[in-house]
Amino acid sequence: MQFEITHQDSYSRGELLLRSFFGWFYILIPHAFLLMIFSFVLSILTFAAWWVILITGNTPEWYYSWSLKLNRWSLRVSARLLNLSDGYPAFGMDGQDDNTTLNFEHIHIGRGQLLLRSFLGWLMLIPHIFVLYFRMIGTYVLVFLAWWVVLFTGNYPANWHTFNTGTLRWSTRLNLWYSWLIKDYPPFSGAPDAGAESAPIDQM
Repeated sequence: MQFEITHQDSYSRGELLLRSFFGWFYILIPHAFLLMIFSFVLSILTFAAWWVILITGNTPEWYYSWSLKLNRWSLRVSARLLNLSDGYPAFGMDGQDDNTTLNFEHIHIGRGQLLLRSFLGWLMLIPHIFVLYFRMIGTYVLVFLAWWVVLFTGNYPANWHTFNTGTLRWSTRLNLWYSWLIKDYPPFSGAPDAGAESAPIDQM
């Protein structure tokens, strides 16, 4: 999986204040409303894909494509709401963004993994959820502190940005694994996958 949020050389104080006071109105509400609708469609596709994988052993292209594009959209929004990136997130399943990157291969997990994750996947994710819960607390503390740093300096501390991006990467990786879109069991880390940073970007 390739998951990156670009660390900018400088950040806009004006955009920071605008997002902080009005972001709920011009970013969160319109995007969340549409994402909720598209997520509902994805839930229907997920149900259909489960049967396709069970019968054929192959993950359908339409399930992979829809999941990839919806996760990219969600990442664009999250990067702005957490002040990890400036600019307005593009609407739509085919929206483009120079500041965020998400790619993962179209793989086929097979019937055995499908059944294992469907019935025991939640149990296998419990240790991840436990650790990630505390990491997310740390992330929100850093988001709060970074707000003040950006406001006064225009810079987002690089190591804080890396940590917070890693938290989102970890969460996304878990979600994709549980959704049968990643083959290997996720590592207990928010670090990029080996070779992911140099992987080609798919502009679907």
